[in-house]
Amino acid sequence: MASHLETAEAGWRWALDHVRYDDGGPWIPLSVDDAEPSWDRDGVHSGVGGLVRTLTVISQVRPWTEEERALAEAIGERLEARAPEEKVANWFDGLAGQIETLALLDRPVDACVERLLGLGPSDWSNWNDATLGTASVLRGGVRALAAGCGRGPDLTAYAAGLLMAEAEETSAGLNWLFVPRRHVPADKLEDGRPVEMPNWSHGLAGIAATLARAGAALGRPDLVDAASLGAEHLVTLACPESLDDGGCAVPRRIPHKPGMDEYTWNWCHGPAGTLALFEALDAADVPSVAGEPPRSWVARCVRSLRTSGIPERRHPGFWDNDGRCCGTAGVGSAVLPHDPDFALALADDLLDRAYVEDDRAYWRFVEHRNPEPLLPPGVGWMQGAAGIAGYLFEVAALDRPG
Repeated sequence: MASHLETAEAGWRWALDHVRYDDGGPWIPLSVDDAEPSWDRDGVHSGVGGLVRTLTVISQVRPWTEEERALAEAIGERLEARAPEEKVANWFDGLAGQIETLALLDRPVDACVERLLGLGPSDWSNWNDATLGTASVLRGGVRALAAGCGRGPDLTAYAAGLLMAEAEETSAGLNWLFVPRRHVPADKLEDGRPVEMPNWSHGLAGIAATLARAGAALGRPDLVDAASLGAEHLVTLACPESLDDGGCAVPRRIPHKPGMDEYTWNWCHGPAGTLALFEALDAADVPSVAGEPPRSWVARCVRSLRTSGIPERRHPGFWDNDGRCCGTAGVGSAVLPHDPDFALALADDLLDRAYVEDDRAYWRFVEHRNPEPLLPPGVGWMQGAAGIAGYLFEVAALDRPG
């Protein structure tokens, strides 16, 4: 079997093969079948912004090549030029993620912040969540603060205020819906209530974690307290059996949809993402959630992941993805600081699942409901070779002195 570093380099080399240029600068296809740039060409999820995250991890393992330095420069120039006219606000695809991308490149983020403040919340979205909604803009504000942007505090405080206004009190604490209740049409209610996805990407865990980070950055205990109350409510949603077993698994969707697994284990809707809430609370010096320190809840999430059965593909639709958003690489990256042995086992599985052609490697996911279940290989950070290679570079960095 090739080493983690060898496969990381092969996967990244394959991703670089698919970087293309037009008059606007670099872009990558969503998958190898796409011949034109998509609307989210600059984003973290599937665009060139995600490539910068791989480059950031690579810099911990080795110096960049001339090709990589040129790519980083071209991405930075593209994003700086685009900021004054960018219309998408969120972290996955728009300005909030571009703040983080530019900060990773040591470039100024002021234009992105000004653009977000100029657009205002009516242009951001009607959502609350940490990838597409107001919390994602708050995440961008926190990153702008860290980058020393003069108006970073303004953006962060404004987005935090909007989120705080959307909090719903519960018997256990606070809750935030993906879409505020008033924006959900009656015909979209299920069992008389809005659909919730309470884990990281579109729900309570991601929103509360972002508030905790913002509270710590701004020196605002009220935001940290709100985040802690969100966590208090979240753990009441967890599977009782998982709690009894020393774990913590929160349903991917409430109400449950028949025919769908009630729990999943990935970054977006499972414990791999949700544990970041408890990491944020620990960093903000919150002493306890439901009577246990936040680090105990991190360990619970890791235990649920360890006992879930992943990365074995137990039945059609169970763990058919190797990526960061919805699969093995995302779980591995999340647990690496907490359970290196498990993280290495997940990395080894990625080596087994790689399609290797000479000095190139890529991964193909499965959609078992399709007539042709094997999907074309993806290129980008969240659902492609760049993100998977990035995780394998993280693992390879463990072997470096210090």
